[in-house]
Amino acid sequence: MSTFRFAVAAVVLSLASLAAAAQDKVVYHVNDTQSQALATLRNIRNHLDTDPTAQITVVTHAFGVDFLLEGMKDRNESPFEATVAALKNRGVKFEVCEITLKNRNLKREQFIPEADFTPSGVVRLTRLQLQGHAYIKP
Repeated sequence: MSTFRFAVAAVVLSLASLAAAAQDKVVYHVNDTQSQALATLRNIRNHLDTDPTAQITVVTHAFGVDFLLEGMKDRNESPFEATVAALKNRGVKFEVCEITLKNRNLKREQFIPEADFTPSGVVRLTRLQLQGHAYIKP
């Protein structure tokens, strides 16, 4: 009986250490710059301040891509680019839907250098969730 208890205790400790070592994987979904961009960037900063090892991807489509356009400013007239660049330096990935580019006649060259591109924002969101990313939409 004591061998059984020892084995159970070992399994519990192993599972606890695995859970403690698990890295947060999160995808933030932005489809409207005006109502979501500032909150998203603030949430990501807070997330990384609490857990600097978190793996974070921001997937944008529709009017959510606008904060990644060159020269875009928030409602306080502050450029989004500086905040995005600071988060990119902390490991955050920012992805723009190429279907949105086509539908809105936008070009890759219009976006800040921190922006990466994905064929479909919705497909990317799905795949990241299937890979274990938590989904957050501020």
